[in-house]
Amino acid sequence: MIRICTRAIAPSEQARGWLRRYRGKKPHFACILSFTETSLQPQISAAGTSPNARRYTALADGEYLHSGKNSRYSLPPLPAGVSPAVLTRAILTHCNIPLRLFSTGLPDCLTVPHTSLPTVLAKDLRTGSAMTLQQAERLFNSGYEQGAQLATERPDSYWVLGESVVGGTTTAQAILTALGYEVTGKVGSSHLQSNHEQKQALIQSGLRHWQERCKVTEHRSTDCQFTDRQFLPSKQLRPYSINPVAAASAIGDPMQLVAAGMMLSISQSTGLLLAGGSQMLAVYALAKAIASFKNIPWNPHQVVVGTTRWVIEDTGADTITIAQAVGAPYLASQLSFAHSPYFQLRAYERGFVKEGTGVGGCAIAAHLDQNCTNAQLRHAIEAQLRQL
Repeated sequence: MIRICTRAIAPSEQARGWLRRYRGKKPHFACILSFTETSLQPQISAAGTSPNARRYTALADGEYLHSGKNSRYSLPPLPAGVSPAVLTRAILTHCNIPLRLFSTGLPDCLTVPHTSLPTVLAKDLRTGSAMTLQQAERLFNSGYEQGAQLATERPDSYWVLGESVVGGTTTAQAILTALGYEVTGKVGSSHLQSNHEQKQALIQSGLRHWQERCKVTEHRSTDCQFTDRQFLPSKQLRPYSINPVAAASAIGDPMQLVAAGMMLSISQSTGLLLAGGSQMLAVYALAKAIASFKNIPWNPHQVVVGTTRWVIEDTGADTITIAQAVGAPYLASQLSFAHSPYFQLRAYERGFVKEGTGVGGCAIAAHLDQNCTNAQLRHAIEAQLRQL
């Protein structure tokens, strides 16, 4: 049911230790709902067949995760398959896993109970000014504070942290690139065929505008806090040692900063499973960089990243290599719909849908908590699907 995907010895041992430590412990699930105007780019994501549908995807996910139905926003139409929120909701219900929703930067108000964090509507990353540094700092600090509170609430348990941010794999690639990782062609996508060229063009534009803005201000701007005046060659368009919060403010999204703060504070006292593929690997890398930059203590042995086998087996990406580069212990659920009678679920096996709303991490938690089999989870998900 659970595969350890990390190749390096140290992260692999961390993953095994984490699984031993939290097997049989009660998981709690938190999901961060957010938005970036990057998602409005044509064809940037399959999580909604139009820009307008993608604008409200996270709101619909939040409603559905909480209630199992949508009162204001419908789950977005997909090219094929069914929303991962249906899978996540089924697993949470089947295993009686408590849910906490957090919202930040959504284009409208969430209608179900949730914790509202600083409201920052992130601009398109092409601008190189997605947020101000002050906004980014507030998001990180609020995530850090909320994480400390979550850890205090459940000291004998662990947290699974998911997200819903359309366009988030593009901002994930942008953050990883700004931090110095070579990830072109390796980051996942919600599309059947990954749109690597489109993403790279957007990211290059964002990094260029960020770099130009910082050059014009001669690094006096608080949004451009470089620790070194040098820049890499123009082809790569990224600075050397940077303030990672400034990088996220320029070309990231609000979820990344909140999740990074939560990761650092939760890890100090209990376990955390970052539920996702490329996006949560970017959060892991960002949090590590912020911890180093700000001298914030954290416990790497308390954190793993967990996703679905559909992300791992995606031939258009290579998240295992990304995990190795950032040093993240990386797990994958082996959930399969190969024998499902429902074509909406078999679409996952064909690569039309791969991950979202923390479904991979929730499946891992279900196995650790109740030793749920693939068949049990599949039947629970099929029952949830019949209620649509």
